[in-house]
Amino acid sequence: MTVESTAARTPRRSASTKSTAGKRTTAKKGTGADQGTDPRLVQLLTPEGKRVKNAEYDRYVAAITPEELRGLYRDMVLTRRFDAEATALQRQGELGLWASLLGQEAAQIGSGRALRDDDYVFPTYREHGVAWCRGVDPTNLLGMFRGVNNGGWDPNGNNFHLYTIVIGSQTLHATGYAMGIAKDGADSAVIAYFGDGASSQGDVAESFTFSAVYNAPVVFFCQNNQWAISEPTEKQTRVPLYQRAQGFGFPGVRVDGNDVLACLAVTKWALERARGGEGPTLVEAYTYRMGAHTTSDDPTRYRHDDERAAWEAKDPILRLRRYLEASNHADEGFFAELETESETLGKRVREAVRAMPDPDHLAIFENVYADGHALVDEERAQFAAYQASFADEGGN
Repeated sequence: MTVESTAARTPRRSASTKSTAGKRTTAKKGTGADQGTDPRLVQLLTPEGKRVKNAEYDRYVAAITPEELRGLYRDMVLTRRFDAEATALQRQGELGLWASLLGQEAAQIGSGRALRDDDYVFPTYREHGVAWCRGVDPTNLLGMFRGVNNGGWDPNGNNFHLYTIVIGSQTLHATGYAMGIAKDGADSAVIAYFGDGASSQGDVAESFTFSAVYNAPVVFFCQNNQWAISEPTEKQTRVPLYQRAQGFGFPGVRVDGNDVLACLAVTKWALERARGGEGPTLVEAYTYRMGAHTTSDDPTRYRHDDERAAWEAKDPILRLRRYLEASNHADEGFFAELETESETLGKRVREAVRAMPDPDHLAIFENVYADGHALVDEERAQFAAYQASFADEGGN
């Protein structure tokens, strides 16, 4: 029984059901309208790599060329390679933390390639694939997670805002920016990325309200990877996330987040609406976080291996490769060349990170108070002495 059907039932019980009174019914992972079986899920490529027709969204990818399809595949492969290298570097002590996008490549590359240069992006801290699409050097992302820069790129140079760590707040920034460009008469659009966990934040609800009332040209792109750290989506909502848009007065659509073509098409449609003065759209990309929330997390403590195995069969990269091979749009030479390029990228990332300086350990005490504080000064001195003790041990 799905959460929706449970909510729709009459509260009255017959005598035959009284024995189960008070028992709680919960949706199981992988079942129900909130678990990806909704017939309104937009899909253009099946997990087996077969192209399926969609009367509403086909036109947005009808003119895509084999070269562009190979480009989408390349984007996903290189993004995954970079992400894997970053995870390894964190495990080796080179980064303080890393938030992996493993499994979410199609959602990010598909939506990222739907954008025009003059559109503006407001990411969270996991949009490495979108950053790739916007021309941000991957090493700048790693510098931030190493603690040697605050982002490392000019947001206005790529129309890609700095990563936002505070959950959900970037949706407010995106809405305000969209309201501003609308007043300026620009025909560009804004896109805000967030996850299923952030969808429960008040900032997101406020963003929905303001964007709807002011008809702001913004696309809210929710990557529903089904786990807000250790909390599954059904602990946060009784309806599919995309349906929340209805209550605010704008459309919502759920797309197969492991289908790069569907993500590309749906995002193009939503951006077209925004640029045309039709206001905001909520896109829910239904996908799965294959790895940990961050490298400080252990997903084996709260989810089962069989769940991950089921989603590995829906891998976004393998899906597109099957389509490319079946359509004769790519040969073994292409895949071999891409493998070489992938290794080159990994090597460049490793060398760049290891050449970065160590972060200034005492910098965390700066700018805590505008005029300084005795307690902060004391803590700084204690920490400095602690750090110096390692040098003393090395000298002995």
